[in-house]
Amino acid sequence: MITFLARHFIRGYDQPDSPDVRKAYGTLCGAVGIFLNLLLFAGKFFAGLLSNSIAITADAFNNLSDAGSSVVTLIGFQLAGQKPDLEHPFGHGRIEYLSGLAVSVAILVMAVELIQSSFSKILHPEAVDFQVLTAAILAASIGVKLYMAYYNRSTGNRIHSAAMKATATDSLSDALATSVVFATSLIGKFTPLNIDGWCGLIVGFFILYAGFSAAKDTLNPLLGQAPDPEFIQSIRQITLAHPEILSIHDLLVHDYGPGRKIISLHCEVPASGNILELHDAIDNIERELSEKLHCEAVIHMDPVQNEDPETIRLKSRVLEIIRSIDPVISMHDFRIVKGPTHSNLIFDIVIPMKFSMTPEELTQAIDQAVKKISPDYYTVINVDRDYTEA
Repeated sequence: MITFLARHFIRGYDQPDSPDVRKAYGTLCGAVGIFLNLLLFAGKFFAGLLSNSIAITADAFNNLSDAGSSVVTLIGFQLAGQKPDLEHPFGHGRIEYLSGLAVSVAILVMAVELIQSSFSKILHPEAVDFQVLTAAILAASIGVKLYMAYYNRSTGNRIHSAAMKATATDSLSDALATSVVFATSLIGKFTPLNIDGWCGLIVGFFILYAGFSAAKDTLNPLLGQAPDPEFIQSIRQITLAHPEILSIHDLLVHDYGPGRKIISLHCEVPASGNILELHDAIDNIERELSEKLHCEAVIHMDPVQNEDPETIRLKSRVLEIIRSIDPVISMHDFRIVKGPTHSNLIFDIVIPMKFSMTPEELTQAIDQAVKKISPDYYTVINVDRDYTEA
């Protein structure tokens, strides 16, 4: 249904990276979610009244909270799609993350209320009257929720939306919760066991776990998580496809919300190249990154000596030393500054966020190894962290 509606009501539906298309997808899914959740609430609430089941009634109000969550998601996409202004020059994209966090909080609140109601039903059990109509409503509800989980997850992956993925997690947890309620109702119908309260308790804890998981997924981009490895790989492929670029380093990704990324990186270019031609190549790369990845790119140009025999020889020796310490370490911006008594070997190294040695221990180990090549070589090392590792 979502695909059908998208094709007929979303212009450019096959371009999910477009901010306008993302906003349209979020609005469409939010509207469909409101309608389906209100429909499920009405059906389950009626079934709960018929059967006198706390688990079914609680599940109905869970769907009502889902309708509210869909409203939050819809509003979030509308607000996130606003253009940048003087107070928010980088746009409002992070509102989408906040809307996903609001959905997660709603899940947690509903879980706590369901757990409290279930404890009361355990302490004061009441008979459950299971009917065929109740079974039909619950079975239909499971199917609808599985479908909602599917389209929210697929759309969330398509437009890279944490809020949509949080909604998908909520829908899947609802489907499983209703399945447990359905199974418990059958047990109560065909056996003397009354486990309605215990069933509600299990469902409540399951929803609580789903809420924490969804909150984590929406908090990570707000706190500043590592960028998507596929996004980093795309940046490398586009940049290194230009023959003027020898290598890239110091890549940073600033995420201001879906479709609002600013990246910065350093590109090593031959020092012997024509400065105007190299600058033109850098401009072309920035433009290509913007068009293909829908981001703003700022590139710093680093000229390096790639033809001087001594520089090439010493760079190779130092690189061997670094890799003998740990192959994960990379090096860039290598240059030699000669003096009357000694030569400075100046370079940067990049280490993972979690590394066994401190920067001081690492630079000391490299310096001692370089001194074995010649005591006249002094090292000037800058240690960077790899902020792109996932």
